[in-house]
Amino acid sequence: MTQKQSDITPSALALLPLGLFLCLFIGTGVYFSTQNIEFAFYQLPAPIAVLPAIMLAVLMSKDKLNTAIGQFIEGVSHRDITAMCLIYLLAGAFSAVAKATGGVDATVNLGLAVLPSSFILPGLFLISAFIATSMGTSMGTIAAVAPVALGIADSTGMDAALMAGVVLSGAMFGDNLSIISDTTIAATRSQGCQMKDKFRENVKIAVPAAMVALVIFFFANEVTQAPVSGSIDWLAVLPYLTILALAVYGVNVFVVLTIGIVFAGIVGLAQTEGYSVMTFSQDIYAGFGNMQEIFLLSLLIGGLAELMRQQGGLAFVTEKLSKLIMSRADKAAEKGSPRASEAGIALLVSLTNLCTANNTVAIIVAGGVAKELSTQHDVAPKRSASLLDIFSCVVQGVLPYGAQALLLGSIFELSPLSVVGQSYYCFLLAIAAAFAIARSQGQHSVK
Repeated sequence: MTQKQSDITPSALALLPLGLFLCLFIGTGVYFSTQNIEFAFYQLPAPIAVLPAIMLAVLMSKDKLNTAIGQFIEGVSHRDITAMCLIYLLAGAFSAVAKATGGVDATVNLGLAVLPSSFILPGLFLISAFIATSMGTSMGTIAAVAPVALGIADSTGMDAALMAGVVLSGAMFGDNLSIISDTTIAATRSQGCQMKDKFRENVKIAVPAAMVALVIFFFANEVTQAPVSGSIDWLAVLPYLTILALAVYGVNVFVVLTIGIVFAGIVGLAQTEGYSVMTFSQDIYAGFGNMQEIFLLSLLIGGLAELMRQQGGLAFVTEKLSKLIMSRADKAAEKGSPRASEAGIALLVSLTNLCTANNTVAIIVAGGVAKELSTQHDVAPKRSASLLDIFSCVVQGVLPYGAQALLLGSIFELSPLSVVGQSYYCFLLAIAAAFAIARSQGQHSVK
């Protein structure tokens, strides 16, 4: 049976397996990079790098072996993990079918025809941000936009890692601001504030960061070869236009991707010579296979996170931080400033996100302590909800083993580290939020 977080004894040692995984995954990648080996971060596949960490976590468990394995399986089958994995499969299938039926090439030609060469990167950022805000999911946005972005990068000679970073930036902007995003819902519910109030608070911080990101992307927009757009096959483009329209309308991401797969298949059957129902089914399966690494890693990370939670790793983080925050906040309260509490909320959700690799789960875990801090030290609920959402999205957007970076790395065939290194908006959002906390003088206090 799952233990409540409050019933778990905090333990710093429980975080050791995560440290082992990071040392193996990042350490080997950095080592092979120094040896000038191509695909350095793929020499030791991430799903293999996490296995020693899982075994260590199981051995460290004070429960019986069967109980520890059950806890691991419980983490693997968490609804958020399952949802992400299903999105991976559907995204892979849609990309494979759309590519095989000419949809990707047609949409790339449309993008090159519509976007001026000097505005490709800012344009893709805005498109990704708009879709993510409308759809409420960064993963669905990446699944829809990344294949087209990759095609444009190949056609223009742009840096693929930078292109991936632009898509990731736009996706995280929308995920953070969307009123139907699971992170937004978790943040507002845990803090007891209205969605519209949290949105207005977020906009003050997110929009300035996005404006600076647009300027950076504009000046980084170096096209090394003149983009040549071919004729636009409007029928092949229709599946992409359809899923974008459905996403903007707010249709569930699973429905959107499923319709996209079926529509792309119908287009292939209608106009691609030799394309049959059997070929269509084989393309879907090939798309599933393309997502194998990220699928496995997400499952295994989910199980590892649950083992660490059960053994007190997350409880240790929240307990130590909450004590530190409370003491600092008490001192700051004497000066009438909520600054220490706001900084503590940001740090708490950031560290929790590092451990869980899931921004929604991080908000849920940190939400209780954040609510206590905001209540005791006059931080408005809309402010604490905004900080929870912002910093969880910041960390998720720069986490090399986060779902977003892994999906982009899989589509672009890049190291996840190279992807997050170009996620400029996430870094700018962190700076903007830190500046907002530094300027906090109690103007957000509950009246």
